[in-house]
Amino acid sequence: MSKPANLQALVERYLRERRRLGFGMRDAVYALRSFARHLDTIEHHRPRTTEIMTDWARRDMRGTGDPRTWARRLRMLRSFARWLQQFEPRTEVPDDAIFGRLSERLAPHIYSEREIVDLLRAARRLGLAPGLRGATYEALFGLIASTGLRLSEALQLRNVDVDLKQGILTIRQTKFAKSRQVLMHPATVKALRHYRSQRDLSVDGTDDTSFFVTARGRRRGQNLNERQVHRVFAALREQLGWRNRGAHHAPRIHDLRQNAESRKMPSDAA
Repeated sequence: MSKPANLQALVERYLRERRRLGFGMRDAVYALRSFARHLDTIEHHRPRTTEIMTDWARRDMRGTGDPRTWARRLRMLRSFARWLQQFEPRTEVPDDAIFGRLSERLAPHIYSEREIVDLLRAARRLGLAPGLRGATYEALFGLIASTGLRLSEALQLRNVDVDLKQGILTIRQTKFAKSRQVLMHPATVKALRHYRSQRDLSVDGTDDTSFFVTARGRRRGQNLNERQVHRVFAALREQLGWRNRGAHHAPRIHDLRQNAESRKMPSDAA
């Protein structure tokens, strides 16, 4: 009799199967892997109960204490738990109302033009002295605000995907497993040209090199890590002291997408 697969292996198998069916699993990947690591840490094996799932859901990275955050985390386990029952019949599927039912979409924080300008200025000052790190985060946050890209889409851009002559971005394998092109405002193109010129002074790259790169340590010149970007954004948010006007725990990077109607990169002159 073969040894039962551990939970981390089952998580990876589930993710592969869902991707083959055309589901974009970006949101679920971190949650499911985090859940598997948590069970390994506390040395919990079987069964996978609602109690153990709700305990994990309460341990969100930011420690918000917000039942809505817990409910969103728990919701990402539900389809996996149903799938897992074929291998472990005693697995429980948590009810979707344990922490209160979620509305389909929570109101975002709508940034004022001043807040975006302040964010880009603060990002530019990152690092011991003005340089590539600040330029990278300024360009990244500005691009999201001006085009409505998801953070994951912006971080996956390669040099070949950023056509600064035609002013077009090619977004590959989007949330719905399709590719699309995004037309940029001339001011956004100008800002990205400025960033690229700074980047190319420090980092050698090819067409397949990431457009947004890290500027520090052994990973210098490699693609930015999404979790690191969130940490940098959280630090800037705290520094700027924004008043939250959305239904989430705090203003988010994702909320910058709501400002994309103007299709241009905000500037200090705005």
